[in-house]
Amino acid sequence: MDSKRISSASQQQVRLRQKRTKREWRPLEDRSCTDLPWFLLFTVFCVGMGSICGFTIATGGAARLIFGYDSYGNTCGRRNERIEGVQLSGLDHTDRKFVFFLDPCNIDIVQRKIKSMALCVSLCPPEELKTHQDLKRFAMTNGSDLCSYELPAHRYPALPERFSRCPKLPVPRSKPLPLFNRCTPVDVSCYARFAEAVVTFVGDSSVLHRLIAGVAASKEIIVGLCVLALALSMVLMVIIRYISAVLVWILTSLVVLGSLAGTSVLWWLYIDHRLYANDTSSKDPKEAKQEAPEGQRDGGQALLVYAAAATIFTIILLLLMLFMRKRVALTIALFHVAGKVFIHLPLLTLQPFITFLALLLFWVYWILVLLFLGTTGNPEQNEETGLTEFRLTGSLQYLTWYHAVGLVWISEFILACQQMTVAGAVVTYYFTRDKNRLPVTPILSSVLRLVRYHLGTVAKGSFIITLVKVPRLVLMYVHNQLKGRENVCARCLLKSCICCLWCLEKCLNYLNQNAYAATAINSTSFCTSARDAFVILVENALRVATINAVGDFVLFLGKVLIMTCTAFAGVLLLNYQRDYAEWLLPLIIVCLFSFLVAHCFLSIFEIVVDVLFLCFAIDTKYNDGTPGKEFFMDKALMEFVESSRRLERAGGRGRSRVKEAASEGAEMKPMKYVDLRPES
Repeated sequence: MDSKRISSASQQQVRLRQKRTKREWRPLEDRSCTDLPWFLLFTVFCVGMGSICGFTIATGGAARLIFGYDSYGNTCGRRNERIEGVQLSGLDHTDRKFVFFLDPCNIDIVQRKIKSMALCVSLCPPEELKTHQDLKRFAMTNGSDLCSYELPAHRYPALPERFSRCPKLPVPRSKPLPLFNRCTPVDVSCYARFAEAVVTFVGDSSVLHRLIAGVAASKEIIVGLCVLALALSMVLMVIIRYISAVLVWILTSLVVLGSLAGTSVLWWLYIDHRLYANDTSSKDPKEAKQEAPEGQRDGGQALLVYAAAATIFTIILLLLMLFMRKRVALTIALFHVAGKVFIHLPLLTLQPFITFLALLLFWVYWILVLLFLGTTGNPEQNEETGLTEFRLTGSLQYLTWYHAVGLVWISEFILACQQMTVAGAVVTYYFTRDKNRLPVTPILSSVLRLVRYHLGTVAKGSFIITLVKVPRLVLMYVHNQLKGRENVCARCLLKSCICCLWCLEKCLNYLNQNAYAATAINSTSFCTSARDAFVILVENALRVATINAVGDFVLFLGKVLIMTCTAFAGVLLLNYQRDYAEWLLPLIIVCLFSFLVAHCFLSIFEIVVDVLFLCFAIDTKYNDGTPGKEFFMDKALMEFVESSRRLERAGGRGRSRVKEAASEGAEMKPMKYVDLRPES
C-alpha cells in the first residue's frame, strides 16, 4: 500500500511538473499583476532618488548652485551664517547677486573647473578694465567691489595685495549667465583655448575658429538636414518591406562572391609564388639559395595555409547558404509583415520621440541633482588654494553612488517600458485575426496594460541589466584611471572582464526583450516569461541566428542609406552656399545625427521583427491550420509556411522512394554454387 501511495504521489508530481513546463499560451487573456514586489522595490528606490534631491535643497546645495557662492562659503544674494574657522564668512550679500571670478580663464582641464577666487558682486563689469585705477573707478561709481572684501576700494592702486586679491588684468567685459548668476566673459577666447586643449588633434587655433564659424553660419542648413533625416527614417520603416528582399539577396550574393574571390586570389598568389620558386630552383643551387631567403619559403607555406583556410571557410559558407535559404525567406517575410504593422499602427513611429523625451527629462533632472550634490555638504578649506569648498563626508558620500546607480536603473527602466509597449501593440496586431477589428489605439491600450499590470516585470528586467552594466562601467573607469600605470596582465584581465560583461549584457538585453513579449502574450512573471521565451528561441535556434545575422545587417544598410542620403544633400546645400569656407564640421554633425536618428527608428523596427518572430514561433508550435487550431499569422507568413510544407512533403516522398529502393535491393537472392575444383 505504501509503495502504491508513493508511486501515485510521484505520478502526480510528474503531472504537475509537466503542467509547469508545457505552458498553454493564451494570448491577450487572463491579465494579472506580475512581479508586484519588484514594483514596490522600484518605487522605494525612486523615493530614495527624490529624497536625495530634497536633501540637497534642504541643506542649501541647490541654492548655492543656482545663486552661486564665493570662496568664503557665502551664498550670493542672501544673508549668510558664519562658518567656524573661515574668515570673511557670514556676510550679508543681499545686494550682491552675481558671482565674479578673479581669473575666469584659469581652468583646470583635469578637474574640469575654474581654479580662481570667486566673489559676490552687485554688478558684472560691462566694459573692459585695464588698470587698477579702472577697478577703483568702477567700484566707486557702481558700488561693485571686484577685489576681496577686506580691501578698501579707494586704495586699490596702492595696495600690495592687489596682485593676489584683485582680478587679473585686463578684466574682460562680462555679462551675467542667465539663471545661474555667474559673470561670464563676452569674449570666450580663453574657453576656446580650453576647447583646443581638449580637442588635442587641432594644432592650429585658426582651424578651430573657422570650423566653429562654419557651424554657426550653416545652422539653418544643419537643422533642415536633421529634419530630412527624421523624415527619411520614418519613410524607410514603411517601405523597407518592399526593398528587404532585394537587400537580402544582394547581401547574400556579395558575401558569396567576396568569399569566392578572396579564396581565388589566395590560391593565385600561392601558385604564382610556387612558379617563381620553381624558376629560381632551375638555376644553380647555390645562386638559388642566395636569391631565395628563408622568409620567402616561409611566405609560401603561409599562403598555402591561408588559401586552405579560406577554401574551408568558403565551403562552410556555401553549405550554410544552401541549408539556410528557407530561413532567409522567413526573414524577408517578417520584414514584409513588420512594414504592415507600421501601416496599421502608425503611432509606433512616435515611440522614439516619446522615449527620447522621457530620457532627456530624466537626464536633465539627474544632472541638476548631481550638481546640487557637488555644492552640498560641510564647508572645508582647500589646503592648496585656501578656498572654501563644500564636500560630502562620512556616510553621505554614498549618496553619489546611489544617484549613479539610479541613472543606470531608471534609464534602463524607460527603455524597457518602450520595449514592453511595442511588444504589447505588436502582440495585439498579430493575434487579432480580423485586422479591421483592431483596437482604436493599440499603442495606448498597450501603455495602459503596462502601467496597470506589468511595471514590476519591467523593473525586474531593467534591474538585471543594471547588475551587469554597473560593474562594467566601474571596470571601465578603473581601466581609464590606471591607463599607463598597470602591468600587461592587469590590463589584459580588465579588458577581458569588460568584454565578457558587455557580451553578457547584450545577451540579457535580447532575452529581456523576448521575455517582455512573452509577458505581453501570457501575462506571466518575468522569470516565467524569460524561461518560456528561451525555450522557444532554443527550439528555433537556426532561425534566430539567421534573422539576427541577416536582419541586423539589412537594418545597418538602412542606417547607412539614410546617413549617405542626408550627407549627399548636405554636400549639395553646403557647396551651393559659397560663403561657407569650412563645411566639414557641419557635415560631420549632420552625418552623426542622421545615423543616430536612423538607429533610434530602426531599433523600433528591429523590436517589431523580434516580437513577430516570437509570435510566429508560438503560432506554428501550437497551431497547425486545422479547424479549431487555425493560424493567426499574416498572409505573407502563411505563404512561407505553405512553401516550407511543400518542400518537406517533396523531401519526404524522395526519402520514402530511396528507402523502398534500398529495401528491394537488400532482399536475399539464392546463391549459385560454382565448382572451382580442377577437372580430373
